Amino acid sequence: HALDARIPLDGLGDHVVSEAIYLTDPDGHGIEIYADRDRATWDGRVAELMGTFAVDAPDLLAAREAPFEGLPAGTTIGHVHLRARDIPATVRFHRDVLGWDLVMGFGPQAAFLSAGGYHHHIGANTWQSAGQRAGQPGEARLLFATIVLPDAAARDAVLERVRADGG
Repeated sequence: HALDARIPLDGLGDHVVSEAIYLTDPDGHGIEIYADRDRATWDGRVAELMGTFAVDAPDLLAAREAPFEGLPAGTTIGHVHLRARDIPATVRFHRDVLGWDLVMGFGPQAAFLSAGGYHHHIGANTWQSAGQRAGQPGEARLLFATIVLPDAAARDAVLERVRADGG
């Protein structure tokens, strides 16, 4: 659809755990459209396997379905990438307060965190945001994301940690 609509692509990436197409929305937010590979091929080995490699573009184009009539039923947002100013603080909140696992980190530059062994639900990096001010009212920015928990007990445990953290 992006090609048919002549939407400029920012890049393609084979991350071993998934294949991705990158583009930018009109407000300048990056969008990653991706499809996971079979979890059995990467489960428990994300830090060992995950990287960015060339995508087999001819194979990707051959798999496209035309005409595009919207995203398939059941499509979900698998992860959100944050342009962070402070990776240690981001890790502390998502790991120590929300209770997620740090799957992979690149020192003070990037971190990938998840729950339930997924490759990442949150990606955060400073590659475009180091030293930047926080978004201001009236500017396009991510204000919230919904985190789905398995049950009320898990929700209550997270709420207790958030309250203990001063939230």
